[in-house]
Amino acid sequence: MDLQSLMPIIIIAVILIAVAILFTFIPIMLWISALAAGVKVGIFQLVGMRLRRVVPSRVINPLIKAHKAGLNVKTNQLESHYLAGGNVDRVVNALIAAHRANIELPFQRGAAIDLAGRDVLEAVQMSVNPKVIETPFISGIAMDGIEVKAKARITVRANIDRLVGGAGEETVIARVGEGVVSTIGSAHSHTEVLENPDSISHNVLNRGLDAGTAFEILSIDIADVDIGKNIGAILQTDQAEADKNIAQAKAEERRAMAVAQEQEMLARVQEMRAKVVEAEADVPLALAEALRSGHLGVMDYMNYKNIDADTDMRGSIGKLTKNNHDDHEQN
Repeated sequence: MDLQSLMPIIIIAVILIAVAILFTFIPIMLWISALAAGVKVGIFQLVGMRLRRVVPSRVINPLIKAHKAGLNVKTNQLESHYLAGGNVDRVVNALIAAHRANIELPFQRGAAIDLAGRDVLEAVQMSVNPKVIETPFISGIAMDGIEVKAKARITVRANIDRLVGGAGEETVIARVGEGVVSTIGSAHSHTEVLENPDSISHNVLNRGLDAGTAFEILSIDIADVDIGKNIGAILQTDQAEADKNIAQAKAEERRAMAVAQEQEMLARVQEMRAKVVEAEADVPLALAEALRSGHLGVMDYMNYKNIDADTDMRGSIGKLTKNNHDDHEQN
């Protein structure tokens, strides 16, 4: 086949490729859908979205949805929100839901809530259908020392005006828990809490705990109340055990001091005995020197020996008497 015979085939292929590229770059079908829905969007506007790296379907489909719902939303608003990283479809759904529920929600506020990281559609749904938040068991101690555990159910409604910058569910749960603990702690007896559990919800609800949060507290209901440990008795037992340990430590300290003093006295007695033995060892030498020098006569020496013998005899008799007394007591 020559080149002249291939020209029609080449021309047809080029035309098909051009049409494919045209339909790929220019969303003709999306433009037709918009026109059919009554949304005025220029074909060059769709091309401009392609050039600005905006997916036209992410903007045009929500625009068609908003137009059918009767909302006055501009293409530039949706496109700018998309470029800012927002979820255009979710914001439009939230606007439609708010419009159906007669809740005032401008596009700027809805876009700000979405960009703040909150689910604007869920917030609108929560405004229509309040949400119930259930707390875990919250423990408080009444004045009589008995632990009381309470579980609360918090019915909240989203506050659209405070969604941006308002505290979340964790803050509401923490504040309610603080109020429950304070109310239980102010009760004179745990029986007061058991008899009137609604007093907890009334006291907590009157505190205005939803201030600064993204919610409006509608009601606080006590779901369950239970009795815990006798904390007062446990504390008294622990205090008594601590006092006993302190007393034992002091007694041990006094015993150790007494043993130390006794050992010190024994050491002194042994030292004195050593000195006495040393002095007694010098006595014979002194007597010999006295006899030699004539300071002590023979009769004086004999009198000394008699006194020494008499002293030994008295000591022996005293030991014998003591032993007999001990044997008598044992019998």
